[in-house]
Amino acid sequence: MNRNIGTTRSNRMADFLAIALAIIGIARSLHAADEPAQTFRPPAVPLVTSDPYLSVWSEADHLYDNTTRHWTGRNHPLVSLVRIDGKSYRIMGDEPAGAPPLPQMSLKVWPTRTIYEFEGAGVHVRLSFMTPVLPSDLDVMSRPVTYLTWDIHSIDGTQHAVQIYDSTSSLLTVNKVMQEVSGSRETAGALTNLKIGTTSQQTVSNPGDGTRIDWGYVCTAAMTKECTAAIGSDKAMLESFAQTGKLPGEDDAHLPRPAFVDTPVEAIAFDLGQVGTDVVSRHAMIAYDEVYSIKYFGIRLKPYWARNGENTADLLKAAEQDYKPLTEKCEQFDQELLADAKKMGGDDYANIIALAYRQCWAGNGICADANGQPLLFPKENTSNGDISTVDVIFPMDPIWVFLNPTLAKATLVPDLVYANSAHWKFPNAPHDLGTYPILEGRDDGGEGMPVEESGNMIILCDAIAQADGNADFVTPWWPKITQWAKYLEQYGLDPEQQLCTDDFMGHLAHNSNLSVKAILALAAYGDLCKMRGDAENAARYAELAKTDALHWTQAAADGDHYNLAFNKPNTWSQKYNLVWDQILGLNVFPPEVRQKEFAYYKTVMQPYGLPLDSRTKLTKSDWTLWSATLAPNQEEFEGMISPMVKYLNTTTSRMPFVDSYVTNDPASSGFHARPVIGGVFIRMLTDRDLWKKWASRDTAKAANWADMPSAPFTTELNRRRPRMQTTEVVPTSRKEAQQWKYTQQRPADGWQNARFDDSAWTTGPGGFGSKGTPRSVIGTTWDTDDIWLRREITVPDGDLSHLQFSINHHDDAEVYLNGVLSALEDGSTTGYANVEIAKQGLGQLKSGQKVTLAVHCHHGGGSHAIDVGLVSVTIAPPR
Repeated sequence: MNRNIGTTRSNRMADFLAIALAIIGIARSLHAADEPAQTFRPPAVPLVTSDPYLSVWSEADHLYDNTTRHWTGRNHPLVSLVRIDGKSYRIMGDEPAGAPPLPQMSLKVWPTRTIYEFEGAGVHVRLSFMTPVLPSDLDVMSRPVTYLTWDIHSIDGTQHAVQIYDSTSSLLTVNKVMQEVSGSRETAGALTNLKIGTTSQQTVSNPGDGTRIDWGYVCTAAMTKECTAAIGSDKAMLESFAQTGKLPGEDDAHLPRPAFVDTPVEAIAFDLGQVGTDVVSRHAMIAYDEVYSIKYFGIRLKPYWARNGENTADLLKAAEQDYKPLTEKCEQFDQELLADAKKMGGDDYANIIALAYRQCWAGNGICADANGQPLLFPKENTSNGDISTVDVIFPMDPIWVFLNPTLAKATLVPDLVYANSAHWKFPNAPHDLGTYPILEGRDDGGEGMPVEESGNMIILCDAIAQADGNADFVTPWWPKITQWAKYLEQYGLDPEQQLCTDDFMGHLAHNSNLSVKAILALAAYGDLCKMRGDAENAARYAELAKTDALHWTQAAADGDHYNLAFNKPNTWSQKYNLVWDQILGLNVFPPEVRQKEFAYYKTVMQPYGLPLDSRTKLTKSDWTLWSATLAPNQEEFEGMISPMVKYLNTTTSRMPFVDSYVTNDPASSGFHARPVIGGVFIRMLTDRDLWKKWASRDTAKAANWADMPSAPFTTELNRRRPRMQTTEVVPTSRKEAQQWKYTQQRPADGWQNARFDDSAWTTGPGGFGSKGTPRSVIGTTWDTDDIWLRREITVPDGDLSHLQFSINHHDDAEVYLNGVLSALEDGSTTGYANVEIAKQGLGQLKSGQKVTLAVHCHHGGGSHAIDVGLVSVTIAPPR
């Protein structure tokens, strides 16, 4: 602005107006999120969260500090830049390295939304991620769609030329980065939709815990009239936009190709023109069409949103049409839910609820059965990947019993259907039904937790019936539920040596907390009998539960608390199962039991939470919230959860909401990204009026679920899969140390090539890493961030098509053959794993010839390890 003494009156007025507009802009930016900035620091921030495969997080304080990641820790890059007056700034992702970040001002996590605020170069940017997981509308809730919205305005009173860049990586579509991908574009109404997927498309395959989806298609869509779009190399897209504010004019012609080779991305760009103080908005959608989601006892099920034949274009057109009303509904839902959570447990509890909500949903897949009824399949993330595990459903379901009883039913039906079939021959409830995404049953009983799972099923059935106001749901399976009640009547009061849900603590006989579950399950069964009009059995089981509870108070008594096991004096444990006595109004245990237990917990509290029991400092976040709900008032409840919130705020383990960690170690971590975190909603169920308000909004009212599919399947045959026979052909250092050239200082370019001069490098034995790294052989200490290795190997004679790398890496590893990138692995392995060699790497291998094997490993945290060899992997017949 002109500041000369001779400024005219009109110019001074213009100056005044510009300053006023700038002040208005600043005020808008301060209130852009409608709430104060969040002081709670999530260990990881939910971004795109629809199911166990489409689950992308930011594990950093600032959205631009690091690449975004799948919950398994693998890179799932989402990138966004804002170009202001010809200069590009990063707001999401750490690429391109040459572009500075636009300073992040705040972060707020709501149940359905994550909102980041950025400011710089005279501009305010609000980037929102909205996944409309609205429990009152299953059709919308089941859509695998997240909206990204950019709201931008000037804050300095002048106009700025602004362009926006956004891209979604093809890495979202592969389990291994060597898998080949291809892309296409289509029109969906007024939308441009970019699609990428693998060329193999082996639908509903590859069960496992840490596996990622490698079928279906990731989509990025936006209004055609507002954007330009292209599919191409991540670096080419970024370079073009950073330099010109535009994308390349054509899609990449060199597809299909492996995902890690010039990684293809779906890119869109918006040109906002000159942006002033009025907010200019643009939005895009990230979606995933799995085509089929679950194999249900031999039958492939479509996702729930596609149950009537809808395709990707239908999904995106409906999502776009609903964008504005859903934005309003999500804001209203978020504010109302967190207001109720704050009323029940204070600010900390509201923050916990907000962080847990989308994580819980993203731990499930939702499909429709043959009758079009919803089935919800939780995945047991970060333990073994089991599907429909009853002792995962039990801690998870408070969220659905509270918000949508239909979804609680949808979690139980697969187990009820299977247990009611001829395949299940045991008197107790099953533990799980297979490994996600394949349900095949466990005809041999699987991982036995007979008292645990039987009690879980009955208690949840009663909770659902109380939410419904009737017991109609249990009618098709009533004989089976009765069988489980009789089993608990015989074996539940003093459980024999067996596992409970805390199976990581091992088998335990006379488990007092497990006995509490069994006793309350019998009372819950009596309550179901009452609702079904069976007064005689209602009275009998109510009386039996009270008698057993009285016996329990004597058998478990241990001075000022109750013990871990009836035969173990001077021990203690969280009696989190007691919470259902209060919630369901069973009134089986005397009130002093709850009071005494809660008072004792305060005496054994650790800096970051309440341990699980006297054997350990380990805790479970879900159970801590259940035990805290035994508190006599809100103040005591807040005091119990405060150390856990301190852990979440300060832990250096940046991963989605953990449900296990060590209570005196802020760096510890364990199970994470699991749907069990829905259990933090347990306190909301203690207010009957609140429970009724939310549960009554369930409009689905599902019923008439289909019986078990009649398609032939045999779980024993399913388990007799072909065996992989592995023969070492170029040894690692597991049996005998192999000599490598290595350096821990960044080498010159071309270090991976065969003719590179490595004479100045050090020679040492493999493997390389830190002593004590699990399942690793360490011949040379490596304790820096990076290490580079080279070694000449001889290619074996014979068929080379079966060759793979055998690699142990902590963490990210690049492997080259004669300078050709042949494998790229994120994260770390647990011991040695076989990794496919990319096609271009296999092309470097000739029988009997010498090849240079070169490796770069980057350490991201924890222990160090790297070692590489070659193996031949062939298929042996099943045993």
